[in-house]
Amino acid sequence: MMRLLRITAVCGVLAATWFFMIKPALAANCYTYTDNIGLVCEAEPSQPTFVEPQSPVGSFIPTQQYARLNDNINVYPEPTTASTPIRNVGDGFVTFSWWIEGTDGGRWYVINPGEYVRAEDLRVHDDSDFSGVEVHQQPERPFGWMLVDYWPSREPGAEPTPGDPKLPRYTFFEVFDAQVDDEGWIWYDIGSGYWMRQTYVSIIEIEQRPAEIGPDEYWVEVDLYEQSMAAYVGDRMVYAGLVSSGLNRWPTYEGLFQVWDRHEKTKMSGAEGKIDYYFIEDVPHTMYIDRVTEIALHGAFWHDRFGYKHSHGCINMPPRDAEWVFNWSANAPNDLWVWVHTSDPNHYFDRYDPVETFAGP
Repeated sequence: MMRLLRITAVCGVLAATWFFMIKPALAANCYTYTDNIGLVCEAEPSQPTFVEPQSPVGSFIPTQQYARLNDNINVYPEPTTASTPIRNVGDGFVTFSWWIEGTDGGRWYVINPGEYVRAEDLRVHDDSDFSGVEVHQQPERPFGWMLVDYWPSREPGAEPTPGDPKLPRYTFFEVFDAQVDDEGWIWYDIGSGYWMRQTYVSIIEIEQRPAEIGPDEYWVEVDLYEQSMAAYVGDRMVYAGLVSSGLNRWPTYEGLFQVWDRHEKTKMSGAEGKIDYYFIEDVPHTMYIDRVTEIALHGAFWHDRFGYKHSHGCINMPPRDAEWVFNWSANAPNDLWVWVHTSDPNHYFDRYDPVETFAGP
């Protein structure tokens, strides 16, 4: 039996569950006190289950700026080509603090203290706006995100109805039921009478804690099939989001690991002289989990393909998600456990990234 078919229907519940903004309005808890008194509402409003994370005080994520270097360019000690280059670098990504006008004209970017790059030698790059959600209560049902812009259907296996809204990529929803159509595809009831086929979504549901992890320990589940992650304290889910694991050429290996080294920012490079060469400075919130392969959880600012395999083997996370896990796990009573697995090995299709771009670590 397929793992996701253990989802059960919620009787008569078809309330809209698309969270285009993950900050639902708070509502008071109300109940009938007596027939004479009628409805009584508690002063303390109920708390939402899913909340968008906020950057902590002192975070560099909101103000960090990124750029992609052209291939084989020079880095100078001063904002002028009259100076002798410090080094020569290939195609890769860097962060920069500011730009200035050079002594011989033109704009120069400061990529490190005392390191300048000409404006024509790089392209300013925006990181992903996507982030997962803090989970403030144990979820009552599975939930997930759209991976592509697509229309929902009125019933499993049906074509979308003309005029129905297209759901944008990264739309959040909850799952109220699941059915398999005549071709074997799983369809999810996402509320309001709409269904979405499994090929367009990534689903998260509560997983059982591995036996090696204690009831009060911190751990992260990484699901290679769904390309998702969920953070737990014991059996309680506290955070969830999307990831990008290794492409088929450079797979992310399964197993139970523990974080053995961590860096707020670090440089990553590899495959020198090969087609898959990469060079990235200031990779944010890196947590190494495998000493042999040097695989890590880390933020990825150089792509926005979360929900698809897209890396050189590491587990890429949206920058805000990596920051959240990094800060949260620093207070753990244990070295953070990371359980990497494939939730449905007998899957119907391979979810691969249809956009061929720079992979990186």
